[in-house]
Amino acid sequence: MDYSLFLKIPVFKGLSEDEAEALFSTIPKRIRKIRAGAVIALSGETVRSLMIVMSGLVKGEMVDYAGRTIKIENIPAPGALAPAFIFGARNRFPVNVIAVTDTELFVIDKQDFLKLLENNEKILVNFLNLISNRSQFLSEKIKFLSFKTIRGKLAQYILQQAGEGVSSVRMDMTRNDLAEFFGVARPSISRVLRELEDEDYVEVRGKDIRIIDRKKLALLTMD
Repeated sequence: MDYSLFLKIPVFKGLSEDEAEALFSTIPKRIRKIRAGAVIALSGETVRSLMIVMSGLVKGEMVDYAGRTIKIENIPAPGALAPAFIFGARNRFPVNVIAVTDTELFVIDKQDFLKLLENNEKILVNFLNLISNRSQFLSEKIKFLSFKTIRGKLAQYILQQAGEGVSSVRMDMTRNDLAEFFGVARPSISRVLRELEDEDYVEVRGKDIRIIDRKKLALLTMD
């Protein structure tokens, strides 16, 4: 096995190849090959292992009561699947996990991963950072979903990207990505951006946005 591959995985960041070989030579592990479009896990299933995308692309999505599918995020290699849900009282997948492309997963059962955490401080710190970052991402996702209107979501996004005292911002997501992030149709994003420009909230030039009236834009976040 090429242990240099593991050094690209955030959980194992900072290990040398010799350290990786010494650790993994004594820990049971396996590779799962998943076809594109296949379901890896369903929302509500118990998380029994650490699963890391070694190659390919995976997505997490949820379906609301109206039957609409909302993509939560894409998980490219070398991302981990539901790392914040391996431990805890409700250690179940929060969303459906689906392979977007043919994918290889590196799998370590929960108890074996726990041994790695107990025996290596680097892995422990990396894991804590990983689940903290993931929790912060989900917190942001919930914040945007709480806004009732697309105008409110876009206003919050623009103001958040700009920060305090900055009038120009370059969007870090495409309009298609924004639509998936907000759980709306892509044409709705373009339509609302045009409305905001026509009503002199912002000026839009591709991915670059200039805030014309910050106070008016902030009021939209109350919608």
